[in-house]
Amino acid sequence: MNYQPQINDVPTLEAVPAHTETSKAMSKALKKRGFVFVGETTCYAFMQSMGLVNDHLNNCVFKHK
Repeated sequence: MNYQPQINDVPTLEAVPAHTETSKAMSKALKKRGFVFVGETTCYAFMQSMGLVNDHLNNCVFKHK
């Protein structure tokens, strides 16, 4: 991600993904290290909360802040 958040194109609320290939890989790596109950959706929610991905709707005032 080049130390920048991934800014996704989200025209509608239905277009927000629940998981991505990156969150799937993160989940798999954590499970390999002994973590439990850490699926791809949980990892994607973590990525959103930490600012690694930006899923604000395109017309949201916070999209580019």
